[in-house]
Formats: sequence, structure tokens, C-alpha cells
Amino acid sequence: MVQPKSPLSVFYDGACSICAREIAYYRKLDGEGHLRLVDISDPSFEPSNHGPTREDFMAELHVRDASGHFFRGVDGFAAIWRVVPGRPFRLMALLIQIPGIHFLATLGYRVFARLRKYLPSREGGCADGSCGLGHPRRDK
Repeated sequence: MVQPKSPLSVFYDGACSICAREIAYYRKLDGEGHLRLVDISDPSFEPSNHGPTREDFMAELHVRDASGHFFRGVDGFAAIWRVVPGRPFRLMALLIQIPGIHFLATLGYRVFARLRKYLPSREGGCADGSCGLGHPRRDK
């Protein structure tokens, strides 16, 4: 895996309650400003400013490092783990790159990514349908 160059832009689905919770955890750990968090479900998010399409961004986690290199899916998590403080994260980043573990983690992540639209969304998340993922709308 290419060593990511900080800061990382982390493109995440803020309408997904599980995704938002995990990103909030990384936000809390990132006291040194290694992560720039971008909620792709925000109506003001414009994917054309970043390269991939909205569908690409919604299909899986995207992380772009300071040199413009994209890490997607499981490799995106590994990139995050390489820059957030803590030895356990660096160890997880190394372990997830082991071929058999990487294959299984990628498979598991792909299943999650396809099923996440059926999971409860955050209150008000994607209420205007801007994310295009098909999150169930919440009636107020």
C-alpha cells in the first residue's frame, strides 16, 4: 500500500448512522488535523469538484491524500488508520494488508456497503434525497 500523505480528505456518507458514528470517533482522535471530513450526503457537496461521480462516492468510502491519490473501501480505512494517533491503528493498517485478511475484509465491506441503505439513517440525513443512495426518508 502506498503511504498516504497527510492531510487526508475522507469522503463519508453522513446520512448513514453507522458511518457517521465511526467518522465521529476518528474526528475525536484526530487532534492534529490529519483528517478533512467531507459529508457526501450534504446537499452542498459537489462531487465534480473532486473527481469521482456521486455514485462512485456513495458506493464506498473514498479517502484522498495530499498528493491526490485515492484509497477506496478497505484501503481507505487503512489510510485513515495510518494517520490517526495510536499504535493499535497502525497495527490494524498493517494486518488488513495481509492478502487473505484483505480479501475477507474487502468482501465484508462490499456486503456492508450494499446493505447500508437499508440500515437506519441519521435523523434528517439525506432528507432531500441529495445523496442518491436510496436511504429511507424520515417523516418529521
